[in-house]
Amino acid sequence: MRVHLGSDHAGLELKEHLLAWLTDHGYEGVDHGPFVFDPQDDYPVFCLRAAEAVADEDGSMGVVIGGSGNGEAIAANKVRGVRCALVWSEETALLGRQHNDANVISVGGRMHTVEEMTRFVGLFLSTDFSGEERHARRIGMLGDYETTGNLPPLP
Repeated sequence: MRVHLGSDHAGLELKEHLLAWLTDHGYEGVDHGPFVFDPQDDYPVFCLRAAEAVADEDGSMGVVIGGSGNGEAIAANKVRGVRCALVWSEETALLGRQHNDANVISVGGRMHTVEEMTRFVGLFLSTDFSGEERHARRIGMLGDYETTGNLPPLP
């Protein structure tokens, strides 16, 4: 599986660690930058590219990384076809896949240790969408809105 990565300066160290970890665990990591430390860089430049690559390539996944992960998740979720979950625990990594069929996760490089974040990514990548009808229905509503701009009907 290909895993597209993008970050900002606050996530650069973790991104570089994850690229090696992904290779060691049988994944193909694709680095969308940044490639050098620049404390003034802008996360949308890199995170939008990683998210677009996920949206364009069936079966791929993505990881975006910043200081808190918030801005990076917002950026990734602007890309049509991306469902990015902000992950801050093992449970949110699992639920992002099981319930939301997330194809990108966002993690905060200043919020956790490298070991914790690597564990979150590993759980995310190794967990499948449950396929339960209620979750599929909800994801379908989001996809319909994304495509048409029409709100789902009220119950």
